[in-house]
Amino acid sequence: MQEHHVSVLLNEAIDFLNVKKSGIYVDATLGRAGHSKEILKCLTTGKLFAIDQDETAINYSQPILEKISENFKILKGNFRDLESLLAFQGVFEVDGILFDLGVSSPQFDNKDRGFSYRFDSELDMRMDQKSNQLTAKSIVNNWSLSDLIRIFRDFGEETYAVKIANRIIEARAIKEIQTTFELVEIIKSGLPQKVLKEKKHPAKKIFQALRICVNNELEVLKDALKSSLKLLKSGGTLVVITFQSLEEKIVKEIFKGVTIFEEDKILAKLPINVPSKSLFELVNKKPFKPRELELENNRRAHSAKLWAIKKK
Repeated sequence: MQEHHVSVLLNEAIDFLNVKKSGIYVDATLGRAGHSKEILKCLTTGKLFAIDQDETAINYSQPILEKISENFKILKGNFRDLESLLAFQGVFEVDGILFDLGVSSPQFDNKDRGFSYRFDSELDMRMDQKSNQLTAKSIVNNWSLSDLIRIFRDFGEETYAVKIANRIIEARAIKEIQTTFELVEIIKSGLPQKVLKEKKHPAKKIFQALRICVNNELEVLKDALKSSLKLLKSGGTLVVITFQSLEEKIVKEIFKGVTIFEEDKILAKLPINVPSKSLFELVNKKPFKPRELELENNRRAHSAKLWAIKKK
């Protein structure tokens, strides 16, 4: 496998983590080891724990990291289980955690995984193909009309969710929907001409919705971020790179929940200095976005935003 994946906001993520040579760090989304490599290079006596549920990603990244240092361990699993995965290693607090969300480029570019509407392949979309039995094919062929409408609206923010869901119901009554291209044509049949003429791919929102649903991404993210905050040492930093509005909403809500308290707003108006009740502070008040040069060189960076929070 060739390495097509280019890590987004790579230098910025490492800078925000402020990696200590003897620190303990977690890359919760190993992928093709883009961020893990740079973290590992910074460590001398420290340790990196990298998590991924994709066997292909693990097999690809292991030899890459071995060339840099022995100060790492790859943990196979879902980052939702961050706490327990680390506990099995005797680790209960860390100096920094990184999440680079979304599907990695090799997963999109591997036609056999069924993530992309650019290749004709069986509808799959599972990040963990061994443990997860739910596929995109089973959803489009077996779920009810109301459930399809719900996931297309909630996870894809698709305006034409009802029409597309009805087209799917009609198509599967004739024959099973098996491939990505079959689904793309059905989606197109449920969209008006003005949408089909737009630059963005007409199936993008539905494919996103199915991928999120198959992998339960949003609930998993909520649990993982809450666990990460508990694991941080004093002075430790959590860095999250998001790629779409649903991820952004979750990050904003969780970060706001641990940094802003109504009591603090009242106390701030008093003439005396009263310490905040919050244990965390935002490193950057607004999300950091890729610079122009990165946007020119990596088209997948356009929707990326970096968020960082630090434990006091």
